[in-house]
Amino acid sequence: MFAILGAAGKVGYSTALALREAGVPVRAILRDPAKADRLRAIGCEVAVADLQDPAALGRAIADAQAVQLICPTTLQALDAVGDMRRSIDSMARALEQARPGLVLAISDYGAHVTEDIGMPSVFHGFEQRLRQLPMPKVFLRSAEHMEGWRGLIPVAAASGVLPSFHQQLDKPFPTVSAQDVGRMAAELLQHPGVAAGEHIVHAEGPRRYAATDVAETLGQLLGRTVSAQAVPRALWMEKLGRIVSESTARLLVGIYDAHDRGGLIDVEPGRGAVRYGTTGLLEALRPLVPQR
Repeated sequence: MFAILGAAGKVGYSTALALREAGVPVRAILRDPAKADRLRAIGCEVAVADLQDPAALGRAIADAQAVQLICPTTLQALDAVGDMRRSIDSMARALEQARPGLVLAISDYGAHVTEDIGMPSVFHGFEQRLRQLPMPKVFLRSAEHMEGWRGLIPVAAASGVLPSFHQQLDKPFPTVSAQDVGRMAAELLQHPGVAAGEHIVHAEGPRRYAATDVAETLGQLLGRTVSAQAVPRALWMEKLGRIVSESTARLLVGIYDAHDRGGLIDVEPGRGAVRYGTTGLLEALRPLVPQR
């Protein structure tokens, strides 16, 4: 039995689907029972547990051969870091109770960096907490998700301008489809490549893209010219604060500052393999663009 925490999300569902297609039994662990039908439809067993309830989580993963973890961000949390840290500690305590044979944690590019660079630093703590556990671990560090541009598609469609927090518009950065991350995770759960200790794997797409590439791709899909435009650094908190809490916005600002410095949101030098997905930017964005 493979237990997938956060199985209703893009990565979790992709992992569950790939495992089920391989004929592997899957227990989908959800916080919201209303999201269970889609997972039951592909043959998953479903358990409901709050990520911050270690006893309930421990029961949900009690007989699992392997467990996949993801640390979700509550975008409107007043204390995003505190909320994520509570979830991390709860998951670790549940794993200490259940003792599965393998833990696969969906982590983040930049999680190896020891200085504070926003969201990746939370995942640095995630990995450090899991390193205290005795079972074998795989850290699957995901590049920025291509699907993360979804919220800006209406802006690009209406104005022909794609706002970008990547200040160097023509500089390619690591990015990957969430579906590819899930498929890679499913493969690693079945063939982890580690019998003890830990294994680090970096997940990115078939090639790197710049903000200008995203704008060009959206232009193809929208049937109009779209140009990338850097959002001035002084406006980041204001712009992000319209859609997420202030504490979450600060974590996101940290990421883009690190991108602007260069070399931090990337593969850890000299450590960890890189796996490349097959989904290109056009394929990833096409389902997100309304049909004309």
